[in-house]
Amino acid sequence: MAGHSQFKNIMHRKGRQDAMRSKLFSKLAREITVAAKLGLPDPGMNARLRAAIQAARAENMPKDNIDRAIKKAAGNDGENYEEIRYEGYAPGGVAVIVEALTDNRNRTASEVRSYFTKAGGSLAETGAVSFMFDRVGVIEFDAKAASEDAMMEAAIEAGAEDVSSSEDGHEVVTGMEGLRDVAKALEDKFGEPRKAALVWKPQNLIAADDEAGEKIMKLLDSLEENDDVQHVYSNASFSDALMAKLG
Repeated sequence: MAGHSQFKNIMHRKGRQDAMRSKLFSKLAREITVAAKLGLPDPGMNARLRAAIQAARAENMPKDNIDRAIKKAAGNDGENYEEIRYEGYAPGGVAVIVEALTDNRNRTASEVRSYFTKAGGSLAETGAVSFMFDRVGVIEFDAKAASEDAMMEAAIEAGAEDVSSSEDGHEVVTGMEGLRDVAKALEDKFGEPRKAALVWKPQNLIAADDEAGEKIMKLLDSLEENDDVQHVYSNASFSDALMAKLG
């Protein structure tokens, strides 16, 4: 019976992983379609579409799925999605920014508000917390793409603002307006990055104690699992012990 239970547990985990992957692909496809609708369906002429495709490739999304999402925009098929940003406070005064693509503003707002309320936080007006973040471009490469010195030198030469390297890879930060040029310069040297996108970078981090940290993590997880939510950012800093506990 122990073996049977273990097998069922493994099957449950695989089912959950498959479901999470399917949801991720749906979000990536939605971003590709919206990017293609807003600009040209050619990634060479549409920076946002190019970034969306790079994000999809980084998650090993099949090429057929990517092509289908682009054709969906070109054929004017499917829903018209609206871009909405929500801002709010999680427990401990932690700031949270939520970016969504939705075909039903009322549904999404209601769901996002309920997540904040259940976590002991609150939804706020747009602009209430975004001033605590900087809107910047982030370009990421695998560690094997270049040495730390080579990446630093190339990034500075391209006009980047900051570079951090670790065994997980290289992260290059640039001003919002300079993302496309810096990404192009680095791609010419090191190949296609695994990510090139605009993000909300917190100016300062707030250390969350473990009790508040668990509630914050649950809130962030709930938001990210929502079909309409594309990106979630916070200025929370969690202890290593809590991260290990929540795995």
